[in-house]
Amino acid sequence: MTYHVLVQFDVPPSKREDFVAAGLFDAEGSLANEPGTLRFEVIRDENNRNRFYLDEVYTSREAFEEHCNNPTIEKFYEMVDSYAYGPTFLFKGERAEPQSS
Repeated sequence: MTYHVLVQFDVPPSKREDFVAAGLFDAEGSLANEPGTLRFEVIRDENNRNRFYLDEVYTSREAFEEHCNNPTIEKFYEMVDSYAYGPTFLFKGERAEPQSS
């Protein structure tokens, strides 16, 4: 089963592009260096230009926990900590799959 995480951040208008750069840094580093990271996308909210989401998929909950201890995410938080409001976890969970009989 895959493990999914959706995280929300709000940022001031003057920091939107800085946040995108930091989010893409985290995404690219995670995808390149963490075998358990399957997807990591930075999404702009279409109704609120100051809101962003990190849409992440991992091979397991353990892979997500490893991601949380990776130097890339630490650097991401250093980059955004002075201005970003978040993370707000909108959901965390395993993908529902049919039960085998």
